[in-house]
This record gives sequence, C-alpha cells and structure tokens, in this order.
Amino acid sequence: MVETSKFKSGFVALIGRPNVGKSTLMNHLIGQKVVITSNKPQTTRNKISGIFTTENLQAVFVDTPGIHKPQNKLDDYMDKASLSSLNDVDLVFFMVEPEKVGKGDEYIADLLSKVKVPIFLIINKIDQVHPDSLLPVIESYQKLGKFAEIVPISATNGNNMEDLISTLYRYLPEGPQFYGSDEVTDRPEYFVVAELIREQILRLTQQEIPHATAVVVERMNQRINGKLQVEATIYVERDGQKKIIIGKGGSMLKKIGIQSRKQVEALLGEKINLHLWVKVQKNWRTDPSFLKQIGYDSKDLF
Repeated sequence: MVETSKFKSGFVALIGRPNVGKSTLMNHLIGQKVVITSNKPQTTRNKISGIFTTENLQAVFVDTPGIHKPQNKLDDYMDKASLSSLNDVDLVFFMVEPEKVGKGDEYIADLLSKVKVPIFLIINKIDQVHPDSLLPVIESYQKLGKFAEIVPISATNGNNMEDLISTLYRYLPEGPQFYGSDEVTDRPEYFVVAELIREQILRLTQQEIPHATAVVVERMNQRINGKLQVEATIYVERDGQKKIIIGKGGSMLKKIGIQSRKQVEALLGEKINLHLWVKVQKNWRTDPSFLKQIGYDSKDLF
C-alpha cells in the first residue's frame, strides 16, 4: 500500500457533525470495534483513540464527540472534548456527508480556520449518492477554506480506504512507534466494555432513552468456573426510563445483557457472566460532580 520504507507516525483528530461516521471510519481502519456506532447522533461522548499500525506507519486516530450546540453540562463537555483534540495533533480529518454545506459544517469550518496543521476534507457515505453529485459538494466546501486534501470515502463499505491511507502517509512526519503493534486503543478494557453495553441500549431502547443513560463497569477482575464476572451499572435520569430499560418482567434488560455479552466476549476473547443493574440518578447530565465521578473528567470541563 505504501511504497517507501520510512516509518512515520502521528496523531489524527476526527472532527465533524454528529453521525457523520467518525466511529465507523475508526473501527474500519483498525479492523475491530473500539468505539460504538449507532444511527442516533451524538453516540460518542469521550475522546477515544484508535491505533492503526502497519510495517511503516502508525496513526493514532482520536475519535471525538460530534460538535453541536450544548444543551447541558454533558453536551458542553462533549464539545470541549472535540475542540481540545485539535491542540496536539499532526492532522485533522474533517468528516462530512455528501451534501452541500450546512450551518453546522460552516461552524466547524470556522473553528478549523484557526488550526495550523493540515486538514483533510473527508466526504463519507459516497456509496449512498451518484458520483456526479460529488463535484457540487466539493465546490461548496472549497468556498469555506483551503483543504490539504479532499478524499471521498465510504467508511461502511471501505471504498477508497487505500487512497486515504497512502495520502495520510505522505503527510505524517517520520517518527517512532508509540504503541505496540497489537494495541488498538488507548482506553482501558473496562471503558470499552461499558461503551459496548451502552451501544446495545442505543440500539434496543426507545428514542427518549439513549442519551439519558450512562454505563459504568464496577468490577471486572474475578473469574468463577472459568468465566470472567463483569458487573456494570446503567444510570438513567427518571423512574420511567428505568422501567423502559428493565422492560416487562425484565425482558429488555435481558435483551441488552444477551447482546452486550456477545460483543464483550468478542472483544475480550473469553466467556463472561454479565451482571447489570439499573439505577436512577436524577439529572445526572447536568451534575458536574456525578459526571466527574463516572469518568467525564477534564481540567476545563466546567
């Protein structure tokens, strides 16, 4: 894929509106799931690094929450997490959908105008449109500023990925391998496990539930009869949400547990027993101390 033998490495921030496919792109490049995906916007809440390594390249992709107008403390944290990613990277991937510029993209482009590193415009989901429609899209974005490269891709189908990686290689500096070849994320396993559980909540519950939930893995260090015991708490904001998560006779919680167990076992490569509890923490998304307690922690969060 890359013709030269010089080893290059660097950090790449993935920036874009919610639901443009940042997490899907990272998972595809790395070859396994390290961040959750969903057809619901604002799925990603934290900066999560995925590590892509070849014989002569290591790119650390920082997947960020989609930038949007904050509605609460959690939203504010998500925006700050996204923007802080631009302070210490070698490249920025500005991901958009194959449609003309909207107000959200104009807002992000304005923020990126202050960034000094090269910016790639990544037009995702090209498998969903006719190729002839891409030129007007490209022209509309070129009016916002100068991009080092413009690369149309499909993160879902893998279209144009080789071109993206070879172009990325040309821009990254020569440098060391920061992580081992077998490492795929900088996040601890318990964090990824919690995210996999939250993914199943996103997929299985009603529209009003997903963003009112947080998942915390309380314990994951004991084995009984050869199975790893994973204990996790699902936090919601209202009693009604708790009832929906549990379901009639515990049916929904059972579905969440079954699907989550499959994902976690695939991640860890071993059999597990998954124990889930649901607790109400009223208005947790606007509670700074609770957000910090469950891991949304940043020196400039509040």
